[in-house]
Amino acid sequence: MRRRDPEFDGLFFVGVRTTGIYCRPVCPVKTPMEKNVTFYPSAAAAEQAGYRPCLRCRPETAPFSPAWNGTRTTADRAMRLITEGALDTGTVSDLAERLGIGPRHLSRLLHEHIGASPKQIAQTLRIQRAKRLLDQTDMPMADIALEAGFGSTRQFNAAFNKLYGRPPTSFRKKVPRTKQAGPVRRRLVTAAAQDAAHP
Repeated sequence: MRRRDPEFDGLFFVGVRTTGIYCRPVCPVKTPMEKNVTFYPSAAAAEQAGYRPCLRCRPETAPFSPAWNGTRTTADRAMRLITEGALDTGTVSDLAERLGIGPRHLSRLLHEHIGASPKQIAQTLRIQRAKRLLDQTDMPMADIALEAGFGSTRQFNAAFNKLYGRPPTSFRKKVPRTKQAGPVRRRLVTAAAQDAAHP
């Protein structure tokens, strides 16, 4: 973290208690004091602990950490299904049934390997997808909410307000009208699924 070594980017995240923000180890801001930091294996774990993403280093752009994929076959399958949207349209119980285990065991397994609950992992992935679409496309907000996996625009807005303290519209960047959302969406989903499937 002190060296801002890019080899460790995505392997862990740094929660800073004095600011309530979590960062990538390559973040360009001043390195916090050791006594004020807590390390997390994933962005979802940091958010579950109450930290919000840094707007400088943008954790949603970090490489997918091996921690997201788990070290067991069941954890790997669970992460792949969550990445593909299993919890956007179904419940934790539905997911556990597909994996052939109970929902409590699934939660324990993901807490062990990822440091967060299935719902928190799914929520973090939705927000990260939405943040990328906000940055890279000029899609309408309602379409971004749907593409990112939110059940409604209201849920989309509430998630951003809770995590960032700001509405998603505040992250909108002006992009050329020639940019199309479809290819961007397909690349994001394909890349995420590949990362989840291959530790």
